[in-house]
Amino acid sequence: MSFKLQAVYFNSGVQEQMIGRLNGKLIEKRPPLIVVECHGVGYEFEAPMSTVYELPEVGENVVICTHLAIRDDAHLLYGFLTESERKLFRSLLKINGVGTKMALVILSGMTAIEFSNCVRSGDWSALVSLPGVGRKTAERLVLDMRDKVDQIFPDSSKDNQNLDSTEVDDAIAALVSLGYRKVDAEKYVDSLGEEFSSSEEIIRQVLKNVLVR
Repeated sequence: MSFKLQAVYFNSGVQEQMIGRLNGKLIEKRPPLIVVECHGVGYEFEAPMSTVYELPEVGENVVICTHLAIRDDAHLLYGFLTESERKLFRSLLKINGVGTKMALVILSGMTAIEFSNCVRSGDWSALVSLPGVGRKTAERLVLDMRDKVDQIFPDSSKDNQNLDSTEVDDAIAALVSLGYRKVDAEKYVDSLGEEFSSSEEIIRQVLKNVLVR
């Protein structure tokens, strides 16, 4: 098995990024800190829980999209399993009042698709439920990120149109029978950014998303 470190240079608007991707063996998982070994060198980075939950077992190969933040006192690496998560992270950093810690909190408290749905629907109250996110910041995120999420997730708002309405209704009814409020059940189902073939799959994914929060 070969391990690769890909150096990618691009202009982030603030500084040039050098480490763009890690391709190697996952050797440590200490959320939010993750270590990936490439050519005998262990690269430590912070990752949101949305990435941590989807990582393979320690010892397996993994590809990570990275963001390098350079400060006067440290070079800090952040890692994401998908390019869309990294793009969202970088877009969040451009919002006044949002730093790396808050961006990680947002991506740990909800999936990237859930965040984009909150922004599109203007649901700032869901963002306020995240640690450290106040009402003013949430309202600013909804206002300033609307165009950005459309660029990052151009089709996500249409994904659930492919779901059979009967399957969706059955899934919502089942969630209500499990004790969820109908408004919450509808929100959870609407937040799913992928196509499912049955109500059972919808329910399974909703419960998985709720339990990992």
